Amino acid sequence: MQHNTLPLNNKTVLITGGAKRIGAEVTRRLHREGFNIVLHFRNSKSDAVGLATELNDQRADSVRVVQADLSDNASVPILVDKTLDFFGNLDVLINNASSFYPTPLGQITDVDWEDLFASNLKAPLFLSQAAIKALRQTRGIIINMVDIHAKQPLRKHSVYCAAKAGLLMLTKSLAQELAPEIRVNAIAPGPILWPEQDYDANLKDKVINATALKRMGHPKDIAEGILYLIADGAYVTGQCIAIDGGRSVGW
Repeated sequence: MQHNTLPLNNKTVLITGGAKRIGAEVTRRLHREGFNIVLHFRNSKSDAVGLATELNDQRADSVRVVQADLSDNASVPILVDKTLDFFGNLDVLINNASSFYPTPLGQITDVDWEDLFASNLKAPLFLSQAAIKALRQTRGIIINMVDIHAKQPLRKHSVYCAAKAGLLMLTKSLAQELAPEIRVNAIAPGPILWPEQDYDANLKDKVINATALKRMGHPKDIAEGILYLIADGAYVTGQCIAIDGGRSVGW
């Protein structure tokens, strides 16, 4: 595919939570385009190392793996420092890491609140802040992984939805404050992968039937959306692109 703007070879992306699921697909897609990758993980060490080995076999020394708990603010600047140590530059930050689980009203705890806000809002803010200097030097890009439920609540997930709504507003705020050197956008996935805690078949059918396209998406759809924002969306900032098969059309 011929891109219109940013040459991608020898550019560097830092992606959080990039070892599994959608993050792994995004990592593979950007690597095929020539990116060097700094692959962050918290607990998924074997997945991260396996993915890095796979990609380094294709292009030597193109992927580095870094462990960090993003709820610990002290570890956040270290991710940026290590990225610069590894590759000398930072061109794209993808805030992909996320916690997701139900928090029914009446059962919400401080631990739920702290965890869901830490991964979905606090970490993207402080990691973006730590990356500003490096991204300004490359006229770089921040992409936040939001959710279609940042705009429309998901039953029994009030804390998660509130955190993602905050991330959506953070995207707009950062875009305004960091322009013109840094573009900031978001992707809002719809039904792409089922949560790791399984859904029953009736609920899956209901979700799929609520999309305009009447089918599930695929992680590659998210990866292609991110690639568009990086390579072809030079005049796009402060926006959130819903990749949801039309799930949100009727909202």
